[in-house]
Amino acid sequence: MNKDSFLKAGERLDDLQRNGLFIIQDPKGFCFGMDAVLLSGFAAERMGSGKDRLLDLCTGNGIIAILLSAKTDVSHIVGMEIQPDVAGMAERSVKMNALESRIDILTCDVKKAAEAVSAASFDTVTVNPPYFKKGHGLINPGDAKTIARHEISCTLEDILAAAAYALKDGGSFYMVHKPQRLTDILCLMRKVKLEPKVLKPVYPRISSEPSMILIEGRKGGNAELRMEKPLIIYGEDGKYTGEMYTIYGY
Repeated sequence: MNKDSFLKAGERLDDLQRNGLFIIQDPKGFCFGMDAVLLSGFAAERMGSGKDRLLDLCTGNGIIAILLSAKTDVSHIVGMEIQPDVAGMAERSVKMNALESRIDILTCDVKKAAEAVSAASFDTVTVNPPYFKKGHGLINPGDAKTIARHEISCTLEDILAAAAYALKDGGSFYMVHKPQRLTDILCLMRKVKLEPKVLKPVYPRISSEPSMILIEGRKGGNAELRMEKPLIIYGEDGKYTGEMYTIYGY
């Protein structure tokens, strides 16, 4: 199969260096970053086996759904994305990788998740959401990059409510976010009965402040929160740490 036939003008193919998978990206749009890779590794490590259905909210170009299809044995993954063009790109990547039997992409607003998926129908929900509140340094509210980074189309509470709606009791929730929003995150998770269970800070270097936080929650879980040792991205030699190489699959 000629993978280039799936591309539109201006798009490119990126090799994910795992299971022969590639992903379509638009350099003028929002391309996935390290946060998506870290979230996929964090979720895959904790999901174990035998998970039947996973929902990836704010799926973008489908990077987390595609990576988790390789890193786990989950039988079916649904990616939900509000932007039609971006969702279409994700669909083409799914077809290009012959993953149609495992991954579906839905063009849907997370605020209307109840119109697209059934309540309590997923074992796991993942999300790499917009990090910044509306009005925080906005440039173009209609731009794909802005929508991916800022809470224009949905808020943090909208996303958590959709996750809680979709998850079965006891189901697992995994999210990557900014440490600056941690108070909001924990309060809103408990509000929708997604009990925070694990926090894992991510540091660019051991001498730096954390730049990201990985979070695990449990639908209807008991109140007990564990802070894991931090993930350090770069060692003193400026190269990835061993844990990072493991996450990337090198």
